Amino acid sequence: MFKGVFTAIITPFREDDTIDEEALRNLVEMQIVKGVHGLVPVGTTGESPTLSYEEHIKVIEIVTKQANGRVPVIAGTGANCTDEAVMLTRKAGEIGVTASLQVAPYYNKPTPQGFLKHFTTIADAIDLPMIVYNIPSRTGKNIDNETMLQLAKHRNIKGVKEASGDIGQVMNLIMRKPEEFCVLSGDDNLAYPIMALGGDGVVSVASNLIPDKMAELVNRMLKKDFEAALKMHYELLPLFKSLFIETNPIPVKTALSLMNLAKEKFRLPMCTMEAKNRETLVSVLKTYKII
Repeated sequence: MFKGVFTAIITPFREDDTIDEEALRNLVEMQIVKGVHGLVPVGTTGESPTLSYEEHIKVIEIVTKQANGRVPVIAGTGANCTDEAVMLTRKAGEIGVTASLQVAPYYNKPTPQGFLKHFTTIADAIDLPMIVYNIPSRTGKNIDNETMLQLAKHRNIKGVKEASGDIGQVMNLIMRKPEEFCVLSGDDNLAYPIMALGGDGVVSVASNLIPDKMAELVNRMLKKDFEAALKMHYELLPLFKSLFIETNPIPVKTALSLMNLAKEKFRLPMCTMEAKNRETLVSVLKTYKII
């Protein structure tokens, strides 16, 4: 069900700090027209930690309505409180999303049993496909493969967004997982190696800027055109790296503002880029003729 490039779409704000609905709809339309396979609103890239519950649901609704069934929408509805995750997921399901993205509970660092109970409680409560999101650099705790393989047995848990950065762990998971359980890279720069090992795609930050290029890269990997895809991977790698010279989504949102697609507006504690890093980003964007 979940193969390809799924854009972790930003949440644009107006100068008055409210959600810029028009900019968001335009971004969704650009992504679909340029060939991405799906959209992931209100994840880390969508600044979900600083959105109210009402805003969180509003963004999901805007993206889902604009997509209008043309591509899957995997809505970020995770939380470090299981009851909150259930509430957000239930509301997203009522809106009509394709699936939910459930980040590992952050800060409270559950045990393996805690992870199992958290994700299965959500999956039992709402009959909606779920993608688990493993990103220990953000959450403070890795979901090990034994736990993930237990989760993969649940009828509603369909895959993982893997951002552990541990290729050995990802390779071992792909080798042992059920055939229908998908593994998506959580990092643009690891999309090629993870797909070469048998992964199914990527939840991409870079596709906010270059949806057509990311779709081309991933489509080549799905067709096992490894040589052409490898060439693209190395061509795009400096751009991938530049989007993480400061904490995501600061660079990608800055880039979109330079493209006149969104305002350079963040919610604290996210803030504008340091001058030196901004200069570096601008130079890279110019090299790629993005601006």
